Amino acid sequence: MAVETETEPEGPTGDFKGDIDFNDNPPTKKDLEKVAELPVLDVHGKPHSFKSLYTTDDQNEGSRVLVIFIRHFFCGNCQEYLRSLSTSITPDALKSLPIPTKIIVIGCGQPDLIPMYVRETGCPYPIYADPSKKLYAQLGMIRTMSLGSKSPEYMQYSLPSAVVRAIYQSLKAGRGAFKGGDYWQVGGEFLFEHGQVEWCHRMRNTRDHAEIPETRRQLGLDGAKPPSRKTFSSGIRRSSSQLGRRLSDRRKSWSRSRDRTEKSSPEGSMMEKVKEDKGAEEASERSSKEGAKTISAASSSIAPT
Repeated sequence: MAVETETEPEGPTGDFKGDIDFNDNPPTKKDLEKVAELPVLDVHGKPHSFKSLYTTDDQNEGSRVLVIFIRHFFCGNCQEYLRSLSTSITPDALKSLPIPTKIIVIGCGQPDLIPMYVRETGCPYPIYADPSKKLYAQLGMIRTMSLGSKSPEYMQYSLPSAVVRAIYQSLKAGRGAFKGGDYWQVGGEFLFEHGQVEWCHRMRNTRDHAEIPETRRQLGLDGAKPPSRKTFSSGIRRSSSQLGRRLSDRRKSWSRSRDRTEKSSPEGSMMEKVKEDKGAEEASERSSKEGAKTISAASSSIAPT
């Protein structure tokens, strides 16, 4: 499979603009034979042959498998991708398909970090590790640090925010910060059906996973824009609105409680009595004034002209 590759440049910096130009041709049967027995590690570090992930003895189950290759486990771009994908393509959505379908994720870091990755992304699908990166190389995935020319739709956090989150996660991981994987390695998506790749997409830059609507179309789901995820800012707005309603209800409750307390106390009763007396006095005064006006009007009407 002829694929152009980009090697790591000498020096501390590389090309961070543009995309790498190469094809998305599915790997051939011969290509798949070369990678069939390559190991991937589960969360416990137990090895499994790559072929065992996309084939099964029971053809009525798991006959189609979408294998998603991500970058290193601290990549904020890939984490955003999996958050969006997990929201849009749920296990229940896969169950609704006429062809039994599964999704599997493979990263190039150490399996020790898989639990952290699950917590950060909320990914409901199995995650494996290929720290040797042999699968990436044999299936034509490249190494690049290019950011590409535009931000993908699945990115709901800004790039600076994603970078900050990645740095925080790596610092929080302690010694695990060095187990995330190759920062230059990018991944892609491979849709296996009955042991053969029917569709694939290879990343051309660090933010070039297949867009969610395209992935949905390939799986046989609709091509509609994926539903919006609940983000940190939306959570703040929702919490603020709820807090405002609770404070308003609390103020009304305090006001009613204060009124009841004032009425039930001796001082409150006295004040109520004073208010009632004052009200009666004002009503009497208004009645007297109205009576005087009536008498004056009547006198005027019978006075001689």
